[in-house]
Amino acid sequence: MSPEQQFEEDLARAVSPFRRFGREEWADLRADTPMTLTAADLDEVRSLNDRIDLAEVEKIYLPLSRLLNLYVQASQKLFHASNLFLHTTDLKVPYVIGIAGSVSSGKSTTARILRRLLSRWPSHPKVDLVTTDGFLLPNAALDREGLMGRKGFPESYDLPAILRFMSAIKSGERDVEAPVYSHLTYDVLSGQTQVVDQPDILIVEGINVLQTGRPPRDGRGIPNVSDFFDFSIFIDADPQDLQAWYIERFFSLRNGAFRDPKSYFHRYASLSDDEAQAFATRIWNTINFVNLRENILPTRPRADLVLRKGADHKVRSVFLRRL
Repeated sequence: MSPEQQFEEDLARAVSPFRRFGREEWADLRADTPMTLTAADLDEVRSLNDRIDLAEVEKIYLPLSRLLNLYVQASQKLFHASNLFLHTTDLKVPYVIGIAGSVSSGKSTTARILRRLLSRWPSHPKVDLVTTDGFLLPNAALDREGLMGRKGFPESYDLPAILRFMSAIKSGERDVEAPVYSHLTYDVLSGQTQVVDQPDILIVEGINVLQTGRPPRDGRGIPNVSDFFDFSIFIDADPQDLQAWYIERFFSLRNGAFRDPKSYFHRYASLSDDEAQAFATRIWNTINFVNLRENILPTRPRADLVLRKGADHKVRSVFLRRL
């Protein structure tokens, strides 16, 4: 039995903290939620080689946006009740949603779809999205520390900077700055920031957002990024499918973005099909799969909701943590 089959069996057991929904069962939970996403919207938010369509949005993401809307509304009511109890007038802080998953899993598309859907609910029109790519250490620092081959692993991120950012967000601060990353230059953009100013909802997307550090022996631990989340989602798929999607995306980039002379990967634009296949497979096996196995998959049980995809990119099962 594969680890993925074992995971689904474990989640289906009565002792599991998750409740499993089949695709059609989950789709029924849409109820009367209106479709607020257009084909043009989907074209704008769909990542390279992600085959999601409006039917998938209707079946999977509309029910999810309805659920999240209910959670946000409940959180807002609890906030007001807490202020009443404490005799305070604290400012409302953003409801934070974390989205995790492997490279090529489609988490970026999921994050952008949810941002648009959630921003069109009346009670929370301002929804921001931040990716943790901006919190990667600059390439110069990675080179200096010998970490370029482990880019995307936990040690390649500026964890103190992420925690400062999340703490400021959850403290209700205004104009909180996050660094910006360029996938063209494969590096953090010096001097450029994204400003987050008290949104109703903040979505934080990245492969590492559910990871935890080792508990310190002296008991004086630092928080994890996920400690600031109100809800978390894990985008899941069989590793063989993830590998196939990664290689497919590499071919698309070779024929597209890599041809830009400014691209960090411009030297790979001239690879033959066989060379590109071999190179992408090697990168997957030596870097991305290792990171998936050692750091990303172990965080899957920590999510509040798991979207399990099949080889066709469609979500076949949804696992929702019981309250």
